[in-house]
Amino acid sequence: MGRTLIIAEAGVNHNGDINLAKKLIDVAAKSGVDYVKFQTFKADKLVNRTAKKATYQKENTGNDGTQYSMLKKLELTDKDHYELIAHCEKKGVKFLSTAFDFESIAFLKDKLDFYKIPSGEITNLPYLEKVAKLNLPIVMSTGMATLEEVKDAFGVLTKNGVDKNNITILHCNTEYPTPMKDVNLNAMLTIGKALDVKIGYSDHTLGIEVPIAAVAMGAVCIEKHFTLDRNMDGPDHKASLEPAELIAMVRGIRNIEIALGNGIKLPSESEKKNIVIARKSIHLKHDIVSGHVLKEGDFIMIRPGGGISPMAYKNLIGKKTKMALPYQHKLKLEDLE
Repeated sequence: MGRTLIIAEAGVNHNGDINLAKKLIDVAAKSGVDYVKFQTFKADKLVNRTAKKATYQKENTGNDGTQYSMLKKLELTDKDHYELIAHCEKKGVKFLSTAFDFESIAFLKDKLDFYKIPSGEITNLPYLEKVAKLNLPIVMSTGMATLEEVKDAFGVLTKNGVDKNNITILHCNTEYPTPMKDVNLNAMLTIGKALDVKIGYSDHTLGIEVPIAAVAMGAVCIEKHFTLDRNMDGPDHKASLEPAELIAMVRGIRNIEIALGNGIKLPSESEKKNIVIARKSIHLKHDIVSGHVLKEGDFIMIRPGGGISPMAYKNLIGKKTKMALPYQHKLKLEDLE
């Protein structure tokens, strides 16, 4: 098992405040994630001015206003991006952002190690074609998509020059928060099998157990929203982890990576000392005289181990003892003729 790529999704939880965005970077760096991700967009190029908010957005920001008015307040300027990139470098965590329009794709082109395609763009052919030509590895989320739509998007990327080995597909459910009954982690495995591709999971559930479980199932990349405080105003805060939870998630994932091991079934170094203590050996059920011919009724299987294994008791039937032996004596081969 390799090291899981962990993306802490700050998203728009900075609420349009560059100083809040920097505090989110500080939290991400402290937690030990690999990347902290923002969102890069121009509201004018992302949504029309009358588009309604999603249900979860209404619940978290109120019924008034449109998607456009909400998103306009959450834009980051070019200057903001440069400040955030510099702050990431200072804090020792890598910068990442998702673009939602062609202008933003071009702006981010030389600033990223890989490109993250959000769930909402998986059916956007011109967008997929543009991203495919960036010559960067790609991580693609698949919220709201059918398997056929995932295959179609994957096909667009590969037909436009992206090596399938440079693509990681994240299973995802785009409801904030995602109900447990809708997580369907097994669908992540379905994607991997259908496309023979690296898989991961972008999580919107409450808590940390599902992304940790995804790693145990084979996810090589985990993405999770986080915030400074779930009670803050904004569309995504309530489905995000708070700082202590983010730290706990990273710790849990790293522990699972270690726990998965190499797959070879052998006694570990730490447990070898317990073999003699926990296993049983063949002992005598009663006193035995010298020259006694052993029969099944002479044996009792009790601790400690380290003697003749109970698996071999049938081989001892009919053997003669060299000497008198006491009750509960742990039999040894040298006791027998």
